[in-house]
Amino acid sequence: MLAIIAPGQGSQTPGMLGAWLEDSELSQIAQDFSDAIGFDVIRLGTTADADEIKDTANAQPLIVATGLISSHALGIQNFSHVAGHSVGEITAAAIGGAISPVDAMKLVRARGVEMAKAAGVTPSGMAAVLGGDRQVVLHAISELGLVAANDNGGGQIVAAGDLESIAQLAPEGARVRPLAVAGAFHTSYMQLAVEPLRTLAQTISAQSPHVGVLSNKDGEVITDGRQILDRIVNQIANPVRWDLCMKTLESLGVTGVIEVAPAGTLVGLIKRAAPGIQQFALKTPDDLSAAREFAAEHGGK
Repeated sequence: MLAIIAPGQGSQTPGMLGAWLEDSELSQIAQDFSDAIGFDVIRLGTTADADEIKDTANAQPLIVATGLISSHALGIQNFSHVAGHSVGEITAAAIGGAISPVDAMKLVRARGVEMAKAAGVTPSGMAAVLGGDRQVVLHAISELGLVAANDNGGGQIVAAGDLESIAQLAPEGARVRPLAVAGAFHTSYMQLAVEPLRTLAQTISAQSPHVGVLSNKDGEVITDGRQILDRIVNQIANPVRWDLCMKTLESLGVTGVIEVAPAGTLVGLIKRAAPGIQQFALKTPDDLSAAREFAAEHGGK
C-alpha cells in the first residue's frame, strides 16, 4: 500500500525548481501557477537566493508549487492516502483531489502573506528539541509557557513562542537548535492569519478526495473536502501532530511512502519513527524512473 507525502516549510533550497522546468509541460504548469496568483514562482525556484526563499511569504508557495509539479511529473494514480506536514497539507489536499492545484496555489499564497503579517506583530520564534525523554521535553516546554508546535516523532519536537523563553529552553538530555523562522507558527501567535484564510477558503470549491487525506490535527483520515479545507485553515494556529500521522500510516498498513519534492525531511522522520514503512525521496527528475518502480512495488502505478 502506497502513500504520497508532502514536506513543509524549511525544506526549500535555492534553484530547486530548475531541473523540473526543463520539461516544457512542467514549465507551463509553473507559469500557470504564477499567472493565477500574480507571483513569480519560476524566478523564486530558479534564481532567487536562500535569504529570499526563506521569507515565509515566498517559501510557502514555492514549496507547494514544487510538490505539485513533481507529483504531476510522477504521474501515478494508484496510491491509497496522502499526507503533508504543515503547509504540505495544502499540497496533499490537491494531490488527493480535494481542491484544484490552482486553488491550492491561491490558498498558499494568501497563507504565506498572512502568516508573515502575523509573525511581524509580536517577536516570537521556534526551536527544535532533539532527543531526550518525551515527557521531560514536553514538561520543559510547558513550564516556560511555550507550545509544542510540531510534534514530529522520531525524537523531534519543535517548541514555539516567546523569544526569551525559547532562549531558556534546555530540557535534560536533549539538544536545542533555534530555527531560522520569522515567528511562532502553529500557535496562537498566528491567530490573526486564520480569519483571512477562512474567508478565502469559503470561496474555494472543495470535493471529496479520491484518496484519504491525513490531518495534522490528529492523524485522522478525512474524506470530506470541506472538512479538509477547514482543518487546513485552523491548523495555522494549532500544533502539527506529524507523529500521529505516521502512526496512522502504520495502522493503515501502508508499506511505502513517496515524499514529493523538495523531499528529504519527512522520509527521514519516518525512517526513525516508523522504520517498517519503506521510503522514497523524490528530489529531482532523475529520480522519476526509480520512484515509479518503487510505487509499483507498493501497489501504485
